[in-house]
This record gives sequence, C-alpha cells and structure tokens, in this order.
Amino acid sequence: MSTYLHRARLQAECLAGRQGVRILAIETSCDETAAAIVEDGCRELANAVYSQIDLHTLYGGVVPEIASRAHVEKIDAVLQQALQQAGLTLQQVDAIAVTQGPGLVGALLVGVSYAKGLAYAMEKPLIAVNHIEGHICANYLTSPGLQPPFACLVVSGGHSHLMMVDKKDGYHLIGCTQDDAAGEAFDKAARVLGLAYPGGPRLDALAEEGDAHRFTLPRPHTEGRYDYSFSGLKTAFINLVHGIKQRGEPLPVADLAASFRRAVVDQLMDKALLALNERGETMLALAGGVSANRLLRRRMQAICNERGIKLYLPELKYCGDNAAMVAAAAHVRLRHGQVAGLSLNADPALRLV
Repeated sequence: MSTYLHRARLQAECLAGRQGVRILAIETSCDETAAAIVEDGCRELANAVYSQIDLHTLYGGVVPEIASRAHVEKIDAVLQQALQQAGLTLQQVDAIAVTQGPGLVGALLVGVSYAKGLAYAMEKPLIAVNHIEGHICANYLTSPGLQPPFACLVVSGGHSHLMMVDKKDGYHLIGCTQDDAAGEAFDKAARVLGLAYPGGPRLDALAEEGDAHRFTLPRPHTEGRYDYSFSGLKTAFINLVHGIKQRGEPLPVADLAASFRRAVVDQLMDKALLALNERGETMLALAGGVSANRLLRRRMQAICNERGIKLYLPELKYCGDNAAMVAAAAHVRLRHGQVAGLSLNADPALRLV
C-alpha cells in the first residue's frame, strides 16, 4: 500500500464520525466545469459551475474535444470561485472528491487528474464518486432529513433508471431503459423541431404553450415490468413531424412538443408508480437533469399527494450536473472509509450497480 493511501485511510477513519466535515468536490463528466464545498454531506457552502453551452451551441450538441479543453482552461478559476464563495482556504477542507465516471473520458480525465494532484499536494483523502450516485445524493442537499429506504427515478440525457436505495451506499436496479434514455429522446425530438441546443429544456418550455392531447403517440411495451423504452416513441415522433412537413402543412411546434413531453412523462410515471405500488414503497425521489422537467414535477407531485406517497424533488440547481451532489455522495463514501489511491483513473462506463 502506498504511503499516501495509508495516510488517507487513517484520515478517513478520523473523519468518519466527525461533525463539520467539509468536502471539496470536482465535477467534469460532460460539459459543466464545477467545484463545490459541502459540509456533512448536506449543507452547501459553495457551488460554482461554468457552463459550456455557448461553446457547443454552434454544433448542436457536446463536442468531446472542445469540452475537455474548456475543462482544462476553467477548472482553476472555478475552484477558486468555490473557495471564495465559502470563505475558506484549501487547508480548511477535509477531503477532495471527484467524479470518476460515467461520462466523456477526456472530460473525466481532467477532473480526476486535477483532484489527484490536489489531494496529494494537500495531503487530503481522495474520494471517487459515481456520477449517477451523485444525482441521487443531490436529494440529501435539498432534503437533509431524507433517509433510506426509498425509490429513486434517475432520468437524464444518458440514463433512465429506477433504483431502490436500501441504505446510503446500497443501490439496487429494478428498472431501466432498454434503448434510449428519456433525456436523449427529448434532445432528439427538440432537434427535429429545430430547437437550439440544449434541446431538452427548450422543448420543455415550448411544451408549456402547446396542446398535449393534439397528437397521439405510442407507449412502447417492454418485457420488464419496470423497464423503459423511448426509441420507438422517438421514431414515431420523427415520422409524425416528417409527415406534416411533406404535406406542406405548418408545423405546430408547441403542440408537438407538448404531445411528445406527455408521452415521455406518462411512461416515466406509469412504471415508477407501478413499482411503488407492487413493492409497497411509500417514498420516491427524482434525480438527474430530466427531474427539472416541469410536467414531470407537477404531475408526479399531484399523484403522489393523492396516493399518500412522500415525494422528494431536488432543487433545480441540483438537477443538472454540479459538484455539490458529488460532495454529498462523497460524504457517504467517506463515512464508510472508501477512499481512492493515486492510481485512480477515469472510467467512462462506470456502473453504479
């Protein structure tokens, strides 16, 4: 065992039962350069994010090489911004956390390399975090009293998972997409409608103005009772839009956006609520970028209120990629003595379960 890792484990043991533990976290999994400082896994002291949206808008999506270069250019400034927000120095943080994966390999490498250097130079424990676990743990920032067991619907550009959180480091997958993720489907539908990047949030805003019942779209069947499928729905929507264009008719973009959004949200809700009902669960959390979707939040809150289910929604600032959620997840890992060595590497296909 390396001298660094031995010291880090001893430090982690001392920190595990302590109050007021401050974790500095770094997130660079995709197109957000983020740094945050969180105390005791639930109290945000700083949360700095540099968004690369303007850089990628020209290309209609994230360009990995551009994303990686931007992370290299901005990570120092974002870290300094976080320290300034918190009114702390590097010496006053107790541990360094970083997203190990999943994500874009080049982007991840920037954060992992930076965090390793920082942890070694400052002689602080290094904690590796799974990006998906970070999204789940974002709920601890908004609802510090939340405790497992609970179900969590994780919906983002790359993931649509229905998880059971049995304890703060115990995750069980009970349903997932069999093809496209919900966020990916939203982005593709937005592109077909001619909406600029990032498409998902723009489609959500446009759908607020439309008639969600004007167009009927399919609800795909899946073999797994709690699984999702958005590929067929996406194809049906593309064919619908192309058909309207070929007939030379005006494109009712707001109604199309609203109809597509309703179809996606219907599926997300139906499978999640089916799982809760059949498993006797009474607590549900949302997580991931799509958890900011207006219709999903409204309808899920209404039906959970009706059925006596306690619903936890992350604040909007914690729905997208951010480092505060990484720090929240790292606090769980630290309490269990799970620290990383300097051989830590980025893992673009890292699995949570």
